[in-house]
Amino acid sequence: MRNVDERAVAEGGGGITARPMLASERGGFIDRHDLWSEAQYAAAGQLRRVVDEVGIELIRISFVDQHGVLRGKTVTRDALPGALRSGITAPSSLLLKDSSGKSAYAVFEADPGVGTRGFAGAGDIVLVPDPTTFRVVPWAPKTASLLCDLRFPDGSEVPYCTRSILRRAVDVLAEEGYALTVGAELEFHVFRAVDVGVQPGQIGKPGAPGEAPTVAPVSPGSQLLHEETLDSLDDLVQALNHNLNLLDLPLRSIELEFGPNQLEITMAPGDAREVADAVVLARTAIRQVCRRLGYHATFMSRPQGAETASVGWHLHQSLTSTETGASVFPPSEAAYDEHGRVLSETGLFYLAGLLEHAHATAPFTTPTVNGYKRYQPFSLAPDRVVWGIDNKGAMIRAIGRPGDAASRLENRSGEPAANPYLYIASQIAAGLDGINRQLEPAAASENPYSSDAVRLPRTLGVALDALEGDSYLRSFFGADVIQWYLTLKRSEFDRYQAAVTDWEQREYFTMM
Repeated sequence: MRNVDERAVAEGGGGITARPMLASERGGFIDRHDLWSEAQYAAAGQLRRVVDEVGIELIRISFVDQHGVLRGKTVTRDALPGALRSGITAPSSLLLKDSSGKSAYAVFEADPGVGTRGFAGAGDIVLVPDPTTFRVVPWAPKTASLLCDLRFPDGSEVPYCTRSILRRAVDVLAEEGYALTVGAELEFHVFRAVDVGVQPGQIGKPGAPGEAPTVAPVSPGSQLLHEETLDSLDDLVQALNHNLNLLDLPLRSIELEFGPNQLEITMAPGDAREVADAVVLARTAIRQVCRRLGYHATFMSRPQGAETASVGWHLHQSLTSTETGASVFPPSEAAYDEHGRVLSETGLFYLAGLLEHAHATAPFTTPTVNGYKRYQPFSLAPDRVVWGIDNKGAMIRAIGRPGDAASRLENRSGEPAANPYLYIASQIAAGLDGINRQLEPAAASENPYSSDAVRLPRTLGVALDALEGDSYLRSFFGADVIQWYLTLKRSEFDRYQAAVTDWEQREYFTMM
C-alpha cells in the first residue's frame, strides 16, 4: 500500500497534464482561482486512483492552525471530488483562538480587529487541499488524509495560514539565491494511560481546559540510549516504525532519551516545507498510534515528573545555492586550517542572524508557557544566547568541514510542540537578516552554561515583548501577522498569569 501512484502515464499513472476532474466538473473554486500547480493536478489524479484501488472511504481534510494542531473535517469518498473541486469550508474564528480554544478577538463583530478583512462574524474560510500531501492513514481502516492551505471565499490568501507563511518565507529566501534544507530531531514523552475514556474532571471549556489524564511511567530515566529499556517498549517502537514508514515519512531512528518516559525520532534532512509537513504528520501519528495502544504521548516540553530533563526539538539547517544546488555552509580549506572556522562566511552571517533575533524568534521556537521551563543549565538544553562548535549545551551548535555538504547549524532552543511552519520561517527571517547585514557572531563558546552571554527569555511574556519590539521581524512577516500572533499568545500567557498554581498553594497556604 503506497500513498502515490508511481506508474507511468502510459500505464495509467499520473503526469504533468493529469486532471482529477471531468470537463463537467471544471469551474470550481480551485480551478476558477487558479490555486493548483500542474504538479498538484497530477497528484490529485493519482490520489483518486489510489482511493479507488485501496478502497478508501473516509478522507481527513485538515489545516495546521496557529498552534501547530491539525483541524478540519472528515469527508466521505463520495464527497471527495467536490472537495478537490472547491475545497471545504470552516469557521474563520478557528484562527482567532488561543491554545485553550478561547477566542482572543470579538469574532462575531463586523470588525473583530484582526487587522485584515474576511473575519467578520466568524464567517467561513476555504480549506484548499494540497494533493501532494495525500497519505493513506495506516492505523485507521479505509482512511486517508490531506493537508490544506487557507483561502477566503473570494479566492484571496488568508494571511494567517501558517503553511502559507512558510511558503512566503521560502520564496523570499529563493529571491536571495538560497534554498533551506532542514532536519528534525523531535523528542517527546510517552506514558501508560490509566484513565479509560474521558473522565468527568477532564471536561473543560474555552479558557479553562479540564484536568489532564492520569498516566503512569514507562521508563525510569537517567539511562540515555539504553537498549534494554527501549526493548521493554518494543510493541510501541515497532508500531511507530511501521506506521511512520507507511506514511512515507523520512524516519531515520527511534531512540531512548535521557529523561524518564522520553523517546526521540530523527528524520532525514530535506526541503523546508516538506519537512514541516512531515513533522505535523509525525506528531499526529505518534499521538494517535500511542492512544490506540494504551499509551499517552505528549510533545509538552516539561510535564510534571520530568524534572531531570525536558524534551526539545533540535532543528538542523543549512543553505544551498539555487543556482548550483551546492551547500554554501562549508568553510574554505584556508579558513578552516588558519582560523579554525567550521562555517563559511555566509554560514557565519546566517548564524549571527539567529543569535541577533534569538529573543524575538523565541515565541515561534518556544511558543508555550511550559517550554521556557526547559531552559535549565547543564541539562542538554540551552539557557543562553551562545553558539558552540559541536557543543550540545549551546543554543546553536555548529558542525562543518571543508567540502562537507552536511555542514550545518543546529538550533537546540526549540520545543517539540512548536508550529513547524512558524519555527522554520522564523529561522529563515533571522538568518537572512544576518546575511544581508553581514553580521559577525561573537566567538564560539566553550563553556555555554558558564558564559556571561545574555540569557534566553525566562518566560513567554518576556519573549513576546521582544517579538513586539523587533522591527525587522515585523517588516519581514507583516505587521498584521505579528500582531495577530502576539494577541493569541498573550491571551494564553495572561490566563497563566491569573491562575493559582500548585506551587503557590504549597508555598503560602499554610505558612502565611
